[in-house]
Amino acid sequence: MTEPESQVSQFKSKSGAKRVFAAFFYSMQGFRTAWKSEHAFRQELLLVIPASIVALLLPLPPLHKLALIAVLVLVLIVELINSAIEAVVDRISFEHHPLSKNAKDLGSAAVFLALSLAGVTWAVILLPVFLQ
Repeated sequence: MTEPESQVSQFKSKSGAKRVFAAFFYSMQGFRTAWKSEHAFRQELLLVIPASIVALLLPLPPLHKLALIAVLVLVLIVELINSAIEAVVDRISFEHHPLSKNAKDLGSAAVFLALSLAGVTWAVILLPVFLQ
C-alpha cells in the first residue's frame, strides 16, 4: 500500500520570514476582531490590564508576579480559543444541534476553569501578603 498524499490547504501560509511576518499581522487582526466582536474578551481584557499593573506594583517576588500575570493571560488565551470554536460552529450552521451545543459548552467550561485557576492563584499568592 502506498501512503495517501498529504493534502495541504491552498490557503496554507508562506514559509520562512514571510510566514512569520504574515502570522504577526493575522494575530493582530485576530485581536482586533476579538475586541470588536467578543464582549467577554473585552471584559476580561479590561480586567487583565489593571490587574497586571497591580501585580507588578505589589511587593512580591518576581516569580509570583509572573504567576499572577500568566494566569490572567491564560484566561485571554482560552477565551480566544473559545471564541474561535464558537465562530466555527456558527459558520457551519445556526441550527440547534447537540454537537454544536457540546462544542460551545465545552469551550465555556474551559474559560470557567481558566478563570477559576486565576482566582485561586491570586488568592493563594495574595492572602499571605494581606494577612501579615
